[in-house]
Amino acid sequence: MRITQTTLQKMVENNEKFTVLTCYDATFATILENAGIDVLLVGDSLGNVLHGENTTLSVTLNDMIYHTRCVAHGSRKAFIITDMPFGSYQVSPEQAFENASKILAAGAHMVKIEGGQIMADTIQFLTQRGIPVCAHIGLTPQSIHQLGGYKLQGNSEKSAKQLLNDAKLLEKSGASLLVMEVVPAKLAKKITQALSIPTIGIGAGANCAAQVLVLHDMLGLIQGKKPRFVKDFMADAKSIQEAIANYVTAVKTGQFPGKEHEF
Repeated sequence: MRITQTTLQKMVENNEKFTVLTCYDATFATILENAGIDVLLVGDSLGNVLHGENTTLSVTLNDMIYHTRCVAHGSRKAFIITDMPFGSYQVSPEQAFENASKILAAGAHMVKIEGGQIMADTIQFLTQRGIPVCAHIGLTPQSIHQLGGYKLQGNSEKSAKQLLNDAKLLEKSGASLLVMEVVPAKLAKKITQALSIPTIGIGAGANCAAQVLVLHDMLGLIQGKKPRFVKDFMADAKSIQEAIANYVTAVKTGQFPGKEHEF
């Protein structure tokens, strides 16, 4: 039976964490969900790990549609979320709807949009018209040049308050899930407790309802310095399937992320 956003909400209400990994093709879609992954995120991180780019900014709508279709062909059980790439939703809610509808037609069950309060009207426009949305705050890679690099967000009183307000507004606007990336664990916990929708953390501590990592990162396929919030699950595994199963167990039992992975 296919996992839905209702399934995820019920898991959280039952104090059960759910698991998310990025996925870009049919083969890994099957491997991941057979190992127990609940949500497949077709991430614009493909710009980094597949295209070899330094940022996600060059990823196109057609890229995301293509990889969504690939993942959908390999998936039977998992919930599929696809990133809306840079430039595909910022102009207007109408632009966002036109492009999001193409992503859902390719097989996604929800789209993910980066940004705080500036995206509230767009999220409301989409969700009122049948397109589920996962919001994304904190470190938003599509805004990397504006943020001044890949660094901790919400680490001042003012910015922490802004992120909390953004989270509440995005939920009110209709977002069904919220990703928080590279924010202090205490702030992520506060935001999680303030919302009724599930939160998904990446570098946001263990108190989120779910955890997500880039597939290549958790398999130890990192070029350069490993981010603090990443754990190499291949280090103690004999196969990719075992590494992914270990990730599922670690997230669901609260063993990952540990204190060494949070800010």
